[in-house]
Amino acid sequence: MSKISSSPQSGRVGPVVYVNSRYGQLVREYVPPRNPQTPDQQRNRSNFGAVSSRWRALAPEQRSAWCISSADSYTVGGTGRPVALNGYNYFVRVNAARAQLGLGQLDLPPAVPSFSPNPVGELAITITDGIITMRLRVLSQPAQYTLVQGAAPVSTGVRCVQHFPLLGLLPAPVDGWSDITALYVARYGVPPVGTAIFIRTCQHTDGWTDLPKITSAVVRAV
Repeated sequence: MSKISSSPQSGRVGPVVYVNSRYGQLVREYVPPRNPQTPDQQRNRSNFGAVSSRWRALAPEQRSAWCISSADSYTVGGTGRPVALNGYNYFVRVNAARAQLGLGQLDLPPAVPSFSPNPVGELAITITDGIITMRLRVLSQPAQYTLVQGAAPVSTGVRCVQHFPLLGLLPAPVDGWSDITALYVARYGVPPVGTAIFIRTCQHTDGWTDLPKITSAVVRAV
């Protein structure tokens, strides 16, 4: 990537991409994005298509309601700055999140929820007679749904991970602990002894989620 001096422009032009950055305008070679067509990727595309089709089927007054409600809604763009949403964007944001969890779509915008602090606490990993158990401490009743997202096993030297695929919804706690063993093993298999496991949780209500909360633990031999 190199800095250029010319009339401001942005976007792709043939084999190059122009980017307006804090350091001026930059140009770099266009690299086609990876398209591994993983099950998650295919499922997300299918959900997006279903949600988009639903928008076209709404009555005019329903679309107007989403447009009015979107006035105070925004998302964070690639530059880290808030980007205002229009009615369609807001509808997709809410309903795509619900579709990911297998929940029905909403034809009218929901009220913005007020979340209590996420009650999910530390991750505890135990091995008994060669059988691993992974549990999350749940200090009180969580919101309507709590998403459990997990990273693949990493070295104990890793302090931060970025990729947290959805594992499923938090199972009902028993005596203050929620067993997520089946969720994790279904995605990654039994984690090797000596690796670190990072789990992220966030509460979900009507297409809205609160700030994620991360916990981790090391798989230790006994």
